[in-house]
Amino acid sequence: MLKLAAKGELFIKNAGIWGSDMKIERKFTTAGKDAYASLDFVTTVSEIRNPDGTIVFHLDNVEVPNSWSQVASDVIAQKYFRKAGVPSRMKKVKEKNVPEFLWRSVPDGDDVEFGGETSSKQVFDRLAGAWTYWGWKGGYFTTEADAQSYFDEMRYMLASQRSAPNSPQWFNTGLHWAYGIDGPAQGHHYVDYKTGVLTKSTSSYEHPQPHACFIQSVSDDLVNDGGIMDLWVREARLFKYGSGTGTNFSSLRGAGENLSGGGKSSGLMGFLKIGDRAAGAIKSGGTTRRAAKMVIVDADHPDIQDFINWKVIEEQKVASIVAGSKMHEQKLNAIFAAIKAWDGAVADAYEPKVNPQLKEAVRDAKKVAIPETYVKRVLDYAKQGHTSIEFPTYDTDWDSEAYSSVSGQNSNNSIRVTNAFLTAVEKDADWELINRKDGKVTKTIKARDLWEQVGHAAWACADPGIQYHDTVNEWHTCPEDGAIRGSNPCSEYMFLDDTACNLASMNLLTFLKDGEFQIEDYMHTARLWTVTLEISVMMAQFPSKEIAQRSYDFRTLGLGYANIGGLLMNMGYSYDSDEGRALCGALTAVMTGVAYATSAEMAGELGAFSGYKKNEEHMLRVMRNHRKAAHGAVDGYEALAVKPVPLDHANCPDARLIDMAMSTWDEALQLGEKHGYRNAQTSVIAPTGTIGLVMDCDTTGIEPDFALVKFKKLAGGGYFKIINQSVPAALEKQGYGSAQIEEIVAYAVGHGSIGNAPGINHTTLAGHGFGPNELAKVDAALESAFDIRFVFNQWTLGEEFCTQVLGIPEAKLNDPTFDLLKSLGFSKADVDAANNHVCGTMTVEGAPHLKEEHYSIFDCANPCGKTGKRYLSVNSHIYMMAAAQSFISGAISKTINMPNDATIADCQKAYELSWSLGVKANALYRDGSKLSQPLAASLVEDDEDAQEIFESGSNHEKATVLAEKIVEKIIVKEIIKSHREKMPQRRKGYTQKANVGGHKVYLRTGEYEDGNLGEIFIDMHKEGAGFRAMMNNFAIAVSVGLQYGVPLEEFVDAFTFTKFEPAGMVQGNDSIKSATSILDYIFRELAVSYLDRTDLAHVQPEGASFDSLGGGEQTGSSNVSEVSDTTANKSLEVLKQISSTGYLRKRLPQDLVVLQGGMADANAQLAGADPVGALQTLVPEVAAAVSAGSSTAISSGGVAMDARVKAKMQGYEGEACGECGNYTLVRNGTCMKCNTCGGTSGCS
Repeated sequence: MLKLAAKGELFIKNAGIWGSDMKIERKFTTAGKDAYASLDFVTTVSEIRNPDGTIVFHLDNVEVPNSWSQVASDVIAQKYFRKAGVPSRMKKVKEKNVPEFLWRSVPDGDDVEFGGETSSKQVFDRLAGAWTYWGWKGGYFTTEADAQSYFDEMRYMLASQRSAPNSPQWFNTGLHWAYGIDGPAQGHHYVDYKTGVLTKSTSSYEHPQPHACFIQSVSDDLVNDGGIMDLWVREARLFKYGSGTGTNFSSLRGAGENLSGGGKSSGLMGFLKIGDRAAGAIKSGGTTRRAAKMVIVDADHPDIQDFINWKVIEEQKVASIVAGSKMHEQKLNAIFAAIKAWDGAVADAYEPKVNPQLKEAVRDAKKVAIPETYVKRVLDYAKQGHTSIEFPTYDTDWDSEAYSSVSGQNSNNSIRVTNAFLTAVEKDADWELINRKDGKVTKTIKARDLWEQVGHAAWACADPGIQYHDTVNEWHTCPEDGAIRGSNPCSEYMFLDDTACNLASMNLLTFLKDGEFQIEDYMHTARLWTVTLEISVMMAQFPSKEIAQRSYDFRTLGLGYANIGGLLMNMGYSYDSDEGRALCGALTAVMTGVAYATSAEMAGELGAFSGYKKNEEHMLRVMRNHRKAAHGAVDGYEALAVKPVPLDHANCPDARLIDMAMSTWDEALQLGEKHGYRNAQTSVIAPTGTIGLVMDCDTTGIEPDFALVKFKKLAGGGYFKIINQSVPAALEKQGYGSAQIEEIVAYAVGHGSIGNAPGINHTTLAGHGFGPNELAKVDAALESAFDIRFVFNQWTLGEEFCTQVLGIPEAKLNDPTFDLLKSLGFSKADVDAANNHVCGTMTVEGAPHLKEEHYSIFDCANPCGKTGKRYLSVNSHIYMMAAAQSFISGAISKTINMPNDATIADCQKAYELSWSLGVKANALYRDGSKLSQPLAASLVEDDEDAQEIFESGSNHEKATVLAEKIVEKIIVKEIIKSHREKMPQRRKGYTQKANVGGHKVYLRTGEYEDGNLGEIFIDMHKEGAGFRAMMNNFAIAVSVGLQYGVPLEEFVDAFTFTKFEPAGMVQGNDSIKSATSILDYIFRELAVSYLDRTDLAHVQPEGASFDSLGGGEQTGSSNVSEVSDTTANKSLEVLKQISSTGYLRKRLPQDLVVLQGGMADANAQLAGADPVGALQTLVPEVAAAVSAGSSTAISSGGVAMDARVKAKMQGYEGEACGECGNYTLVRNGTCMKCNTCGGTSGCS
């Protein structure tokens, strides 16, 4: 217990956190030794690059603990190192009654050079030093030795990744104390700890701004203090210093309400859009992260329906902008194309009445609502000599211009619902929307209708979240000062308006030693951090007078933890298990119980928070309810409409935790009844975004893991794959031997070498000319590869080897869609088998030796890898939240992950279950609910068979199709053609004879050098001269169209399925077996042969071998003798001249497969021979146009995997980080964080 001495110093009589004999107990350090004595430090290079390779950040000689990962090193170096103002030489400033080691430092002289921090020790020292300095001045330490013990313990905990404060502490705390950094005041205020007087800051850093989470009020006033426009200024002040803020806007008048000066209010939404724009323009801290903001509206606000559907409509706008821009470009350029194609008088080319093609193009444009003004503008452009228009097109990347042009993208949105509303939903009762000023009912709607809109909005765009108003306020410790109406951006801090909370989180996994959780160390850490957070309240400055006063009065703290998912997996318990939930509940109960007991001890000497006396009865009632839950009580709770989930004593695998949970709450209540509490709240569970990376947590906050295999960053650049360290520990706990564990891990991570892989290995590659040097290069690159196809390229193998040994043209090497393995003749099955062996499956499902009953231990938030099918259920997330919520002062930041096929009803049920279990708030995230998310379905949209499998097939079939489509994604590039492309004088083609409905039809084609169709001839045997001539002239018309760039697809779509005689059965064609007309037959044949439209074939084409050339009347004998491999090699140039793409039906000749990629034997490389070029000529990767007036080059079979798609397959969200551009964002509570640079959309 603390005791205030006559001189204002504090004396401690009992043990508690301070140990015996009035000393702060040391757990991790030794008196007289350096705090870092047991830790090894190393220097590393920190570099963060954009996806295009450009450097975002680079710093040499970064000193960090040896145990830290490269990502943790990068985050502290890029995010938390002070970049300027650190003097090269410093001196101490003497201060009366302050120990010398706590004297603050300033630059030593005017000639001092300034730079940035380069060692993590500098950061740890300035943080812990500032806390100790202010703690000493505030009377938290008895002697200098106590202060030294605290200083050492805090530095050690930071360096050993046991715990970390929220980001603003790292940004701001200690800069003035350690380096003398200062600047002009920024409008902040603080309450002087000596006098209790609210004071305006005169310095920007003397009193740091360490709080991450703010709740701000807004009054229904436009320009005065506390009003709407003032709120944007207050928000900007917070964003600048790296903090987040939330506001309940329900006090603002709804649309149509009367204004004091006459007229009607424009309503809530217009002002929300202004605030959204303001937040989007501010980058927190300049180099820290994007603004973090929460917007809350009560369910009875007149504009609640508009608010619920705000983001849904904005996402629809994005979709419209993207689709509309592409449609404009297509249709407007089609008008240019129609003008160019005109073959008559020049003046008539621009007249739709005269030019029929132009008339059709204008009509097509109007059909899709292209404004007539744009149509007219294009015609005017054309008359002035322009031949095309570059209309800007947009995409659905979340940071694209399309998203930037709409509102609602810079905040999390939540609605506040009461028990009365949810009861009305259950009973299908009416719900009244209330005017803000006169309290009259403005509109009555069905509660279920509103609830349906909430469910749909959450399903469609992941917003709004729900905050359960009555549940929150039944656990409110200070209701006499008003109701809780708001929260911070991540929803974990819920308290009175105009208050702030500073967070800190403990890394649970660091307390697991030899399979046993170290309870004493955990409690010691919780107690010291409670003191640290309390000191932070005392030393802090705040962005407004109101927040400064109320934060000082209520002194709310936010102690929490991270890595519960990693801890449970290490201990061998599933996240979705009774044991896992019981452990989570017990750890949470111990943490908050210790924090409140510590708060009560401090209150015994320093006094309770100023609002305690009038709220004493309420706060002790809340404490009794927490204690009852810790004792496992089912009934007997006071003034709670929804009973909490009690601690599960029976299923907790560690009885010591249960005993400690009960005893700490007994003590917390007993001490509180005696002394009151120093703090109105003590705990939250934050998303631990950036600080989770600094602590190298596998999982953040209360979240489960998102993937079993992670891509860890290397100091010299690049990544390597590593299994979660939780996996081997869990396997060992389940009794698997080291050899079995090794095989299971290799199954997931891969062997990293192609040496003994099936299908593609050293032996098969050697047969293609790969020598020891090339094989070594491949193996070196495969260790970190996601897919082996990304290793087989010129950068790994060298351009000389690829061109001279493999015979690949340089132009082909530079094509990002080129698949070298495919060109070497390896099949998809070969690649898949080798991929699983080398790169791993990224899941443990199906791993050798692993029993199915153990699968659940390794379940993640999403399916793992290409073949993983298991993932945690929606309810498992909610039950885990409920297990912890009973012991948290505030709330929990948590994403409830839902699969893409979840329904609107599923969203509503998730919200309702959360309410019934006493959860205070939640946010749903249905996979793919954002436009920017790559959806699996989009990958198969060009393949009806694949689409059918994806819609109705098994999970395994879906995964197979998805993996196949990802690496075969087609890249489309527009190439404008503005003139008639003449056919070569001597050209290739083929003749197809067939019998359609008893009538002989001869189809002859002519091709360009690249294999594209350029002309057709149609002849009918023994037909009347009129019909025969008409078909001949029709063929000429089609040929002219093809040469002017009209896509063959257009003809195919226009003439297939036309019906007229002759029609019927087709004989003599291997793929077309019936036709509804001659034209139907001809364009089916052309589509199959030149477009690979197998959907129009009745028999799947197989391609042709050399000895099927000139099959004639199918006499059974070939008119070309069998060609040996050697002869084939020497005849490539001849084949270029005689082989027709259409004849081969765009399929590789079977006897040519041995030639793909060239021959290893140098003797086979003839002068001028280009085997790959020959293959390109035989089966070109250029297809006909997609839109009129243009031709489209389509390269299929490529491996330029879309970055978003690859990220999804790696377990990430598939969105790009707004700071570093990498696609390594993961869900983090209700926010997002980047696993590359540590950027986060939240507060921590």
